[in-house]
Amino acid sequence: MAKKYIFMTGGVVSSLGKGLASASIAMILESHGLKVAMLKLDPYLNVDPGTMNPFQHGEVYVTDDGAETDLDLGHYYRFTNAPLSKASNATSGQVYETVIKKERHGDYLGNTVQVVPHVTDEIKRRIFLAASQEKGIDVLLVEIGGTVGDMESQPFLEAIRQLRLDYAKDCVNIHMTYVPYLKVAGEVKTKPTQHSVHQLQSLGIFPDLILCRSENPLEKEVKDKIALFCSVPKQAVIEQVDVDQSIYELPLTMIAQKLDAELCSLLNLKCNKATISNWEKMVKNHLNPKKTVKVGLVGKYINHQDAYKSVVEALCHGGMAHHAKVEVVEYDSEIAQEIGECDGYLIPGGFGERGFEGKVAAAKHCREKKIPYFGICLGMQVLVVDFARNVLGLLQANSTEMNPNTPDPIISLLSEQEGIEDLGGTMRLGAYPCTLSPDTKSYFAYREKKIEERHRHRFEFNNAYKQACEENGLVIAGTYRGLCEITEIKNHPWMVGVQFHPEFKSKPTAPHPLFKAFIGAVLSG
Repeated sequence: MAKKYIFMTGGVVSSLGKGLASASIAMILESHGLKVAMLKLDPYLNVDPGTMNPFQHGEVYVTDDGAETDLDLGHYYRFTNAPLSKASNATSGQVYETVIKKERHGDYLGNTVQVVPHVTDEIKRRIFLAASQEKGIDVLLVEIGGTVGDMESQPFLEAIRQLRLDYAKDCVNIHMTYVPYLKVAGEVKTKPTQHSVHQLQSLGIFPDLILCRSENPLEKEVKDKIALFCSVPKQAVIEQVDVDQSIYELPLTMIAQKLDAELCSLLNLKCNKATISNWEKMVKNHLNPKKTVKVGLVGKYINHQDAYKSVVEALCHGGMAHHAKVEVVEYDSEIAQEIGECDGYLIPGGFGERGFEGKVAAAKHCREKKIPYFGICLGMQVLVVDFARNVLGLLQANSTEMNPNTPDPIISLLSEQEGIEDLGGTMRLGAYPCTLSPDTKSYFAYREKKIEERHRHRFEFNNAYKQACEENGLVIAGTYRGLCEITEIKNHPWMVGVQFHPEFKSKPTAPHPLFKAFIGAVLSG
């Protein structure tokens, strides 16, 4: 069991940024020499977000052990060194599925199975599991998804209430709210925060700290009023003003308000002096770029800002490595558009036929015009389909995902996927090794012969076309047990496609080698 627990709840409205706030708090605690683990509890009944539409939920973040998880785990990875695994994300669907399986198995010995204690006990079990996934964890930070008042989140809130009763000195509750400014009245309104906190208190949960999300800094009188009516000390009201230029400023604004000192005091933690010089240097460089480049992002979910969250952040990290700002220009692959204003293009992962031909056209444009191109997962398959059609002359070449009856299935279903009817959790998921070929752009980027990257896909390059492709200028730059993992185009400045998802392993303090190399090629062009 972890020594200390921090529970993060949210109120007033959704999309407040609890994930970023949680990641920032964890990063601050790590800077004091503490080992932190993180857990996201999601109230929805889906077993995981793997089958959910990105328009509804944003991207699906994949861990090394193959868990399809909430996108907030991407924030956790980028900000912290916390272990991330299947134990780091739990949904109501998983909790109820486990409870029902136990009931069917007879584990409850004929007792009536209820939300309390059986569901709440399962939630607490998962909290303890996350706290013990590695040795030496000092603090577990638990983010509860949704908003206080949501019906589906009640069992999670009841579980943390019980934990606070059992481990009163080892738990801290943080509540994040929205403090709006009414332009017509010319006033900041604290009543929504008061109502949110009172609703939480009615459930038996009394926040120790209140994070106030606002567009502008809050006057002392406003924070004092919140403290008075929400029954917390004045120093426990922390403002979280919208950061101007970079989300990576957020931990620094929290430290400036002594949030770390308040947490260490509440939890009676003996902490080393904070070491944040590297983070401060990174933020300073990020806010003061020496140049700017435009990268086109060609996808079908561009109307949802979180659908390609990790990709956009990894592009930003790649720019940081070259002291450059990356301006992302979005292109809807479903709409016929002229592309050409950008310095390079990236096609991210995705599923389904919709928008596929627009992506193939973008790959063709980059290949013919010698524009740097980076294809990720489906983006690699797009590169291969364009090559087969327009270089090999196989005009009907396609992926069997898009056309099961194509005469030239250059991308086809994995043999072990045939006959599978369930969609959830049945892909090639998680970390797999890859051997790089020497004298390739990929090897030059990694500077290693063997790498390990995370996957999330069902379809693969068809090796029946390998010889013809290689003879005509397609390079198989990386493989895993004979499967193609990386493709490159010969005699091109930088046209690389990867079957895996490198964006999941990029940090602002450690940009991913391929994103660093891609932006380097874009700058060189």
